[in-house]
Amino acid sequence: MPDRPKLSPESIRQFLVRHRLPPAYEAAIQDFFLPLVEWLGDRRRGSETLVLGINGAQGTGKSTLGDFLALACKELFGWNNVVLSIDDFYLTREERRSLATVRHPLLITRGVPGTHDTALLRQSLDELVALEPGQTAMPPRFDKSIDDRESPPWPSVEGPIDMLVLEGWCVGTRAQSDAELAKPVNALERESDPDGGWRTWVNERLEGDYEELWTRLDALVLLRAPGFDAIYGWRLEQEHKLAERVGADAEGVMSDEEIRAFISHYERLTRHNLALLPDTADVVFDLDESHAVRAASYR
Repeated sequence: MPDRPKLSPESIRQFLVRHRLPPAYEAAIQDFFLPLVEWLGDRRRGSETLVLGINGAQGTGKSTLGDFLALACKELFGWNNVVLSIDDFYLTREERRSLATVRHPLLITRGVPGTHDTALLRQSLDELVALEPGQTAMPPRFDKSIDDRESPPWPSVEGPIDMLVLEGWCVGTRAQSDAELAKPVNALERESDPDGGWRTWVNERLEGDYEELWTRLDALVLLRAPGFDAIYGWRLEQEHKLAERVGADAEGVMSDEEIRAFISHYERLTRHNLALLPDTADVVFDLDESHAVRAASYR
């Protein structure tokens, strides 16, 4: 068997420092993520852009994994890579206000399917995959600290693109059945969506625009949390880091109580993903309570 490709120790060290990762993350790189890089190298067909989806609940490390894969595939294979977060394709605050007025008040809160600009995402995917040498595209950016899309111009990406990573908590999520939609899963749904209008509308978006987007994925990686109970604490960690960076009083930074209410919007489909995606994703990484990868399986 040929030796597994090796990333330079200095590249790993700089990556850990840049992302403020503990030394233990290097073990995950060596034991789990470099084998994934090797798998991706075998998966790509000729000169076509490999489109990889990464799904995981809040705090599972989706963006960190996406950045690592981009770094490793560039160093080991010479690929030109781009990492997109589905979060950058949220509708603007004004668009969500309008949607909340027309459809349901809960749609003012970003996150669930139906609060993304799927037309803009399709356009960006088409542009990036089609880039020729010397051509550029500018995928959008969303600023969570102001809960709104950043004003252009956005950072440009130069082609051609060898691998495009799309990461997000609902990437690859499938629609639910009518029976699954019938019963509220938490207080938010019982009190703010008693007739099921919000969750039904979200589900219809999954069946339509989002399902078409997922057909563009060549492979899907799942970072599986140990359960929904662990996710609230992880989401708190993310918000506390944001507060450290921009200030706790900055617009858009949420309190612990606001985070609990916010994550309730995600609970239904997060539980749905935890139950369904392990059987459909191409690669599954099982995480423990400390975020560490404890096992991997390939389909």
